[in-house]
Amino acid sequence: MTAAVDHPMSETSARAVALVEARRPNADRLGRELADRIDDPASFASALEAGLRSLADPAYAAGQQFVAPGIGPTIGVRSPLLTAVSRAFRTAARGTSSSALLFVADRLLREAPLESRWFAFGLLERVIADDPERGWQLLRMAARDAGDWITVDSLAHVYGRGILDETYRWAELEQLVYSPSRWERRLIGSTVATIPFIDRRRGRESLVAEHGLGLIGELIGDAEPDVQKALAWALRSLVLVDRAAVETFCTAEADRAQATDDGHRAWVIRDALSKLDRPTADRLRARLARIRRRPGAGPTSRAAETAGRFAGLGLGRRMPEPPL
Repeated sequence: MTAAVDHPMSETSARAVALVEARRPNADRLGRELADRIDDPASFASALEAGLRSLADPAYAAGQQFVAPGIGPTIGVRSPLLTAVSRAFRTAARGTSSSALLFVADRLLREAPLESRWFAFGLLERVIADDPERGWQLLRMAARDAGDWITVDSLAHVYGRGILDETYRWAELEQLVYSPSRWERRLIGSTVATIPFIDRRRGRESLVAEHGLGLIGELIGDAEPDVQKALAWALRSLVLVDRAAVETFCTAEADRAQATDDGHRAWVIRDALSKLDRPTADRLRARLARIRRRPGAGPTSRAAETAGRFAGLGLGRRMPEPPL
């Protein structure tokens, strides 16, 4: 009999639990020590990277490359340890000005290891409450530079928090539907999917379903699997907000997919069916049974059609940001 092998990304295997518990005191200490460097962003960045490397697990780093091919440079710090560093820092740096956190985040977002950038997301979640304009400036930069689903889905939590604090920030996501970057387009679905869990009151108000379904309606038909997965995730989450509206949306999109043999659209709806009422899910599953994605098929989304019409005008292109 072959012995079972724990996946290197698992946070619950015996080896992972033992490693995390053994290194948690070091993670806590790193977080506290970083608070003393808050006024020197360069020193902060260097100390953070050195400390994270002391917490690294090569097996975990290999697992990150496996589940997110092309993810870029990672140190390989397990999630509970990265969370412990952030929590200890947050406690030790209580009362620190938003401006100081802003400039540290700005420096960390320009560092090579992705863990440094992920740490910055936690800082920005604090910044946007007091300094939303400059905080959003850095969030936009982080979204433009994202190149993997782990980074995007981590960033989605901060985007969602900012949108709940200032509802006009839904416009930030509306602009991204035309982005040529699949990762910025994925951020739309990931943010919508995350919002109902950030705040169980504000995140489940009718406005969330209204805006969320509108954004999904613009993007559904996107040809990128990374975007499709996030859209399906968003639909499953929005069931918690307005089940009837989600079922109506899925029924209409299933009808369109069937009428146009749209495999991109059908895949998203099929992947969301697990959260719908059983009779509705069974009916839509049967309707879409023969519709599959075809290799090389172009996008059919409204956003892609609009972007194509205005391609010569640079819709969705990067715009220079003013200095902080």
